[in-house]
Amino acid sequence: MTSTRNKTIFVEKNDAKHFPIFRLPAITEKQNNDFFNKIYFGDSIVEIKKLPTDSVDLIVTDPPYTIRRNFGSGTISTNEKKFADWCERWISDCARILKQNGSIYICINWEASSIIESILKKHFIIQNRITWKRDKGRGAKKNWKNNLEDIWFATKSDDYTFNLNSVKIKKTVIAPYVDKSGKPKDWIEKNGEKFRYTHPSNIWTDLVVPFWSMPENTEHPTQKPEKLIERIILASSNENDLVFDPFMGSGTTAVVAKKLKRNYLGFEIEKKFYILAQKRLSLTK
Repeated sequence: MTSTRNKTIFVEKNDAKHFPIFRLPAITEKQNNDFFNKIYFGDSIVEIKKLPTDSVDLIVTDPPYTIRRNFGSGTISTNEKKFADWCERWISDCARILKQNGSIYICINWEASSIIESILKKHFIIQNRITWKRDKGRGAKKNWKNNLEDIWFATKSDDYTFNLNSVKIKKTVIAPYVDKSGKPKDWIEKNGEKFRYTHPSNIWTDLVVPFWSMPENTEHPTQKPEKLIERIILASSNENDLVFDPFMGSGTTAVVAKKLKRNYLGFEIEKKFYILAQKRLSLTK
């Protein structure tokens, strides 16, 4: 049980009995959407091949990195060539299942960022590289503290969904301009506050890595903030679209998609994290 002070979601002894294991069946092009809104247990390299071509609106994922940590069944070799070959397999399948107006976002650390970029270029049109400040991490005695990660944003074509107004940033106006009639120019005043909504940049410094007192926090070691995934889903999908994550981890993509009235689908190979994601989904309204 979790205390009122520590709201971390973790896998408890009897959770496996309460959360069933779903395995994705073979799906035909003409099937209905019965396979939506589930996280499936299995290896995404194998399972993704069951998904129909041009069936997904948005792909958001945070794959295992080539870093020195053990993620159980999801651990990938730190050998760069093996990692690149592995990424080629699932990224090429992502290109197959993504719709022509769809987008893909891949979160990755600096060590593997160039590998992801080179593979994406072969299958997609890269639109941007987003850098977000993690604001968490261990210091290094002979190096700079690693405090950022990349998010590669790519599309299937130049005709893709991007809801700019859904992700504009509220910014205080320091020097408010007025037009000739004295009315505010490109800014708003409300309750004495002067502000405008500006275009978001590709540097995100306003996000916080989940910590112990946040209700979204889990025991997963590389969990992404819900607000990060929310920003991506709001920008690059619409209500009722299908959001896919081949590496669900703690289930953040599914949780946020559910909150934003999108359909979701994904895979997780590590049983503990699979149960964790299912448990977290069950707590999501």
